[in-house]
Amino acid sequence: RTKNRPLVTGQLSSLQAKVFATVLGVVSVLWLGFFVNWLSAGLALAAELFYIFIYTLLLKRRTSQNIVWGGAAGAMPVLIGFSAVTNSLSWSAAALFLIIFLWTPPHYWPLSIKYKDDYQAAGVPMLPVVANPNRVALEIVIYSYAMVLSTFLLIPIAPMGLIYTATAVLGGAWFVFEAHLYLTVLFIAIGVDPLLFVKLF
Repeated sequence: RTKNRPLVTGQLSSLQAKVFATVLGVVSVLWLGFFVNWLSAGLALAAELFYIFIYTLLLKRRTSQNIVWGGAAGAMPVLIGFSAVTNSLSWSAAALFLIIFLWTPPHYWPLSIKYKDDYQAAGVPMLPVVANPNRVALEIVIYSYAMVLSTFLLIPIAPMGLIYTATAVLGGAWFVFEAHLYLTVLFIAIGVDPLLFVKLF
């Protein structure tokens, strides 16, 4: 999956990548601090540190729930953007953070199923690598329900109107339907595979 990236192909050395990432991270935090506000700068710094040290170095290669925790870093831009505009945080921002946090697993686990062999070869214990397909599909469905339910929090908190409510209901129903469809297809595949094996061999 990452074989064509500059660091992998040797176009960039490890040192060059670290220097570039450090400069970019420091400059972005200082830019937010001096030209926007220090709350958004602090949140950006927290997101960077969490992603580097907690997710990448501590959890990514140690737990199959790595992407769940990684979702916390992935949801931080919501808080950064909200605070950049308002110079504050609120329950609305927290609800948006929760939506993206809960959306991350059902979004990424299907992709990690596709690249399961790559993760296994790299020693990254993504859930599809260490768990059976039934469990992966079930967790995708559970997180899908949780994510959809979290979208309804904005209705009383923000508050949101009829257009948002209708969109959340219809979009959420479609999201859950797709998750169940994936689970159904998986169960069918598990049942058909042994039959094909017997027929062919």
